[in-house]
Amino acid sequence: MATGTDEPTLTVDELAARAGVTVRTVRFYSTRGLLPPPEIGPRRVGHYGPGHLSRLALIEELQHQGMTLAAIERYLEQLPPDLSAHDLAIHRALVASWAPDSAEDMNRAELERRAGRALTGSDVDRLAAMGVLERPGGADDDTHRVDVGLLRLGVELLDVPIAHETILAARTVLLEHTRSAAHELTRLFRDEVWNPYRERESDPEHVKAMKSLSAHMQPMVLQALVTAFQRSLKEELRAAFTAE
Repeated sequence: MATGTDEPTLTVDELAARAGVTVRTVRFYSTRGLLPPPEIGPRRVGHYGPGHLSRLALIEELQHQGMTLAAIERYLEQLPPDLSAHDLAIHRALVASWAPDSAEDMNRAELERRAGRALTGSDVDRLAAMGVLERPGGADDDTHRVDVGLLRLGVELLDVPIAHETILAARTVLLEHTRSAAHELTRLFRDEVWNPYRERESDPEHVKAMKSLSAHMQPMVLQALVTAFQRSLKEELRAAFTAE
């Protein structure tokens, strides 16, 4: 069950179902210390909240990217301890962007089950505007092509009072600037790291190792990007709303 608050309201079975994993997986991550313990309620039943769900999704995505459990532990240890479920969802969405394809086809009932709430037609339109889903057959088709890496973040944003047009404009701004950052970072890595290394090393094994390094750098680069963006956004918002 869910209430729309941040109170822990999910049982372990409900948490696993919402995250698309098994109960065994949830408990395994808990024993490794990757998930914080649940809040114990009446009859010794553990209850989980949005933070557990977002953290579990982030762990799953990092593992999907090929990181070992030890590497995931180090990654999580570097995150600020007070990150909200929303902040964790942003990290997960950014990490998921490196995956070749995280989209799944699902009908409306499955979409609502994964979202954890009923969705109106307007909600689905807003999710489409945010790039969370597509409707290949048009607005009347029950099939939705859903980016599961963005779904939880998109659902959280449904309750934010932002106009449809503003969402589209914000998405355009983000796409333009993230493409520019990606282009410059790729150029920097190619010119300053990859090309000099390739000129010095002719051993195919060394070249393979460098390619592997570049792949494992992606989550770290994403963490640096989101942290820098969050700090910059806080500074801009503080300046914008305290100057008056």
